[in-house]
Amino acid sequence: MKKKILVTGASGYLGGKLCHTLIQHDNYSVRAFVRHSSDLSSLPPLLELSYGDVTDYPSLLSAFSGCHVIIHAAALVEPWLPNPSKFISVNVGGLKNVIRAYKETDSVEKIVYTSSFFALGPTDGYVADESQMHSTKNFCSEYEKSKAVADKIALEAAKEGVPIVAVYPGVIYGPGKVTAGNVVANLIVERFNGRLPGYIGYGNDKFSFSHVDDVVDGHISAIDKGQPGERYLLTGENASFMQVFDIAAAVTNTKTPWFHIPLFVIEVYGWLSVLFSRITGKLPLISPPTVYVLRHQWAYSCEKAKRELNYKPRSLTEGLEEVLPWLKNLGVIKY
Repeated sequence: MKKKILVTGASGYLGGKLCHTLIQHDNYSVRAFVRHSSDLSSLPPLLELSYGDVTDYPSLLSAFSGCHVIIHAAALVEPWLPNPSKFISVNVGGLKNVIRAYKETDSVEKIVYTSSFFALGPTDGYVADESQMHSTKNFCSEYEKSKAVADKIALEAAKEGVPIVAVYPGVIYGPGKVTAGNVVANLIVERFNGRLPGYIGYGNDKFSFSHVDDVVDGHISAIDKGQPGERYLLTGENASFMQVFDIAAAVTNTKTPWFHIPLFVIEVYGWLSVLFSRITGKLPLISPPTVYVLRHQWAYSCEKAKRELNYKPRSLTEGLEEVLPWLKNLGVIKY
């Protein structure tokens, strides 16, 4: 009998990729949990749809019916919002509803919860693993705060016997929706269109970059191999955005930026972007929280996922060799 898997956040960047891959597996049938307002263009045809919202408990409970595995990938992923309370209602309240629905459903055997590297906190000067807990003293963004709070809720639920496996992707990039969650693609578009002529800062930042297809494989592996109560970093190569731009230049045989934009200049631009956003209603690409994040390092080891989930992250160069031609074919960059 096929296992029925419910994917929350199915219309998102990661959720859509999960649905495409899961539906190809002979052992799984897939139900996508989406909002009525969601753009479903990235989802495969003939997919079973369940409409609702993770903040609307009755709709979520209905979607759980008959499902064996829940992949809770729904999240509000933005560096800044005019109403920051939405981060808590979606990212924390949504997880609470998932745990509550599990307790009221007999069929669910496992929950794979998509957390974030932000939930573990910065790693200034060292490389962290799954044992790191966020200090919860300072946060760069409301998104980071919401994921750290939700992480503690997930761990507490696991202690109470909820079969929840938490996975922590790094900066997800790769072909797919060019949404706020696909920050690498967005910055490359800005770089190649001349709107970001220099490096951001001086290369002191460090992030763990995760190709979206590797993250999808990590989630699917966690269905069978992930141990309830355990945490798995689905991260990749640790690098700065300066290195991202250098690799992009090498891959496309174009020149690297010849100057650095200090972070205080980016921060001023971020404040202006926020002001402009409040007038237009369009969310900014760069906001002050983005700069606060760039002032830290977020470097992590995925050795545990490699051992226990057979996780195989590709290098940043391999990933960008795929992303750049894709962006070129979309017509959003030229080189």
